[in-house]
Amino acid sequence: MNWLALALALLPVLLAAGNLPRLCRARGTPRRGTLVSILIPARDEAANIADCLAAARASLGTEVEILVMDDGSTDATPQIVAHLAARDARVRLLRAPPLPPGWTGKVHACAELAAAARGTHLLFIDADVRLAPHAAAALAVHAQERHLALVSAVPRQRIASLGEGLTVPCINFLMQGYLPFGGRAATRHPALAAACGQLVLVEAAAYRAVGGHGAIRALLHDGLALARLLRARGHDTEIVDGARLASCRMYRGFREAWAGFSKNAHEGMATPLGLPVWTVLLAGGHLLPWALLPDPRAFAALALGFGLRAAIAWRVREPLWTVALHPAGVAVALAIQWNALIRALLGLKAGWKGRAYPATTRP
Repeated sequence: MNWLALALALLPVLLAAGNLPRLCRARGTPRRGTLVSILIPARDEAANIADCLAAARASLGTEVEILVMDDGSTDATPQIVAHLAARDARVRLLRAPPLPPGWTGKVHACAELAAAARGTHLLFIDADVRLAPHAAAALAVHAQERHLALVSAVPRQRIASLGEGLTVPCINFLMQGYLPFGGRAATRHPALAAACGQLVLVEAAAYRAVGGHGAIRALLHDGLALARLLRARGHDTEIVDGARLASCRMYRGFREAWAGFSKNAHEGMATPLGLPVWTVLLAGGHLLPWALLPDPRAFAALALGFGLRAAIAWRVREPLWTVALHPAGVAVALAIQWNALIRALLGLKAGWKGRAYPATTRP
């Protein structure tokens, strides 16, 4: 058992040793004629949308247009966007039509945004994302130079509470520590695709050729689903370093993080076949060693786990204080996934921002 725990702790270290040094930093200026459409679905985002638009409007290095889809907001979101649109011709406010049967809300809003966009590249961002001035240009030129249909990145995560520190770092931890090739274009296998829905740039022609968001209309994890779809249709996709491209405060507190990660868990780890395997990998490598102390192999396993989390946090510019929460974070991540799977098996609905969707145990 001690050797098993050590082996399970060593596995993600070896994968991360291959992934972290190869995590590309997109940079440069795209070719003449490039237009990046920055597309923002927004539902009750009055607290975020002004800052989001201010960052997008500061984009440099390429021509941009900025489209915001008001998706049935009940707050001041549309008024804020309309005020800014009156001052900047690049900004347009659109109103989402009623949600059709079989669609999830954000996916439908993204499809409508893409239909209205004029760009050569479509940059989908969430309203809580703050783009760096060079981000749109850097993502577009990376796609052009490497012939990529999709480029995505995890923005630098702004973490301001214990609940966020327990949950949000799992994104980069799982991607860099447990995904072979780390989402890079070294392979086209759909199962090894990766994307972060907070920041996804898609080449417009490839997007439309595969059916865009209409082809994934029933799903909630739109970024990952788009990457898998494009790879399945013969296109290359890639994850790049997002720490210098954008920042994001994804959730505010534990309750919101639990709900947010739960809503699309069944499209990732929380499947009947997959989650038991993930439980062995994560619990075996990062929780089991605590039960095996004071065996030296248990100490070694724990050192590997904390060292891995520290290396990832440093590379992606996450707060280093979150490293101390690593074992508890693994336990919380598994609890979220098992809760989501059990709810799906019971037929309970997944909900987000006032909408409920039928639960499913597979994408």
